[in-house]
Amino acid sequence: MLTRKLVAEFVGTFALVFIGCGSVIADSITDGKVTPVGISLAFGLTVMAMIYATGHISAAHFNPAVTIGFAVAGRFPWRYVPHYLLAEFSGAIFASFLHWVLVSSFAFNVNFGATVLGEGISFKQGFALEVILTFFLMFVIMAVATDKRVPSAASGLAIGMTVTFCALAGGALTGASMNPARSLAPALFASAATKVPLQQIWLYLIAPVVGAAIAAKVYEFLRPEEFARKGAPEDLMEEVAVQP
Repeated sequence: MLTRKLVAEFVGTFALVFIGCGSVIADSITDGKVTPVGISLAFGLTVMAMIYATGHISAAHFNPAVTIGFAVAGRFPWRYVPHYLLAEFSGAIFASFLHWVLVSSFAFNVNFGATVLGEGISFKQGFALEVILTFFLMFVIMAVATDKRVPSAASGLAIGMTVTFCALAGGALTGASMNPARSLAPALFASAATKVPLQQIWLYLIAPVVGAAIAAKVYEFLRPEEFARKGAPEDLMEEVAVQP
């Protein structure tokens, strides 16, 4: 049932932004006691937990770039991409909305956890960095989600670790978004105080999609078809297969 999958995507993306961006807010409240390592772990561990919680329901994308990457590789039906994107963006926006309702006085101090380019990082550099970081993320996702030789039980751990090490490496440079929904949601609410996140949002909407699409195609090239398995929920792929 498609509705159940969309609710799972909503919940997973909501958790990612509420906990991940919440850790950024908490770091500000505690004068840096959460630390960049703690923030990176908050994002990675949340992704890991939500994959194990909902992966069997929706395939646990939680990221418009991942959904589009799967579709580009032919591992997710294009007809359901708009549905998944709506659920993902909605979950992220609801999380930032709750930050605005519950802790807005603190959230504004860190732009609700919005991603912006670090000092001295140009748009070209930032774009390239987000493409590369998202490439790593999608490459690992393709491996654990579409290759029969990789144990599916390891998916949450592998993807969560990838989010963590990408955040550690790129957090200070670009915010290590790798996720258009994760960047857009806090930027919308931060815009009441500063326009910078929205002025840069085009980079975070486009670069992750480019990186995910490249990674998906590269892994499709590396993995022989006999080792392939579906990346989308079984019933969605079967439904598309019988369409005229």
